[in-house]
Order: sequence, then C-alpha cells, then structure tokens
Amino acid sequence: RTPRRFRARRPFPAASSAPSLPRTIRTQRGQSHSKNYIHPTMAEETRGICVRDVPAQAFIAAYSEHLKNSDKFELPIWADLVKTTVAKELAPYGDDWYYIRAASIARKVYLRPGVGVGQLRKWYGSNNRRGARTEHFRKANSGIIRSVLIQLEEMKVTEACEGGGRRMSRVGQQDLDRIAGSVFYDAEDE
Repeated sequence: RTPRRFRARRPFPAASSAPSLPRTIRTQRGQSHSKNYIHPTMAEETRGICVRDVPAQAFIAAYSEHLKNSDKFELPIWADLVKTTVAKELAPYGDDWYYIRAASIARKVYLRPGVGVGQLRKWYGSNNRRGARTEHFRKANSGIIRSVLIQLEEMKVTEACEGGGRRMSRVGQQDLDRIAGSVFYDAEDE
C-alpha cells in the first residue's frame, strides 16, 4: 500500500445543474445539523446591527465624534498634560485622543461586561522601552480610565456591576447599537 502523501487525490464530483438540497446529518448528541448550511447575508437577516458587526476602528471613530459633539461629555483640563502610561515619553499628539480613548473604553465595556479599571489598565498598557536594557510591561494610567468611566456613568451609558466593574446600561447599549448601525449602513452604501 502506498503512503498517503503519494496517493492520487480523488477528483471532485461533477457539478450538476440542479441545485442540491442541504443534507441533514446527526451529531453526536442527536441534534440535526445541516452540512451545507448557507449563511444569510446582512440584508436577509432581521436582527439589528450591534457593535460586534462593525470594524472596531470605524466604530471608535464614529463614537468619538459623537462624544465630541455631545455637551454631556467634556474634556478635562489636564488632558493636554498627561501621559497615557508610564512607558510613554510624551503626551498624545492628537487633540481628540481623550474622545478616542473614551470611545474605545465604551466599546470594551460593551463587549466585556464586568470589566473594571484594572483590566482596562492592563489592556491599554504597553512595553516600557528602556534603551539598551530589557523591556518591561507597564500598565496604563488609571486616572484617565477612571475619569472616562465616571463621565460615561454620568451620561447613563454605563453602570456599576454588583460584583465590581462596569457594564452597559440599557440606554448606553441602544446608543452604541444606533451608532454601529449608522456606521454599518454608511459602509454598505460605499
């Protein structure tokens, strides 16, 4: 018998002109599962668009613009002086960096309910490059994250969890889903 790697591959079955119906197979626990399942397109789906359905960069840009135009979310006076982490040499160059960080934090809270300041510090941290010496990971500035979460809570976008951390409120989830829908349909039109 020849080894598998030297055997000739079987040719694919000839494509018939009649469309084949999806075959249903039984899985190990008895549930039926369609082998040739065709995923519906977004136009065929009846559910709404949520934050998971749009690219992160596009959503964060749109939501940061929304926060910038909102009169409830304001830029702190120390925003042009502070560094985002100990590992950075300078403060961020962009004028809108605080709104972008706030939009990113709101997206993180939406995707992972119960996330707290400590987890977000770890997420936004970076390597401290110390010249010729070895790099070490440093967490992000907790004051920025905490001030963003406090402002989002005052806007009724997030709320505190019982076991600690934050989660999206009903109003905040609707707000973020509405903006995600507008981002999705704008990208679909292009």
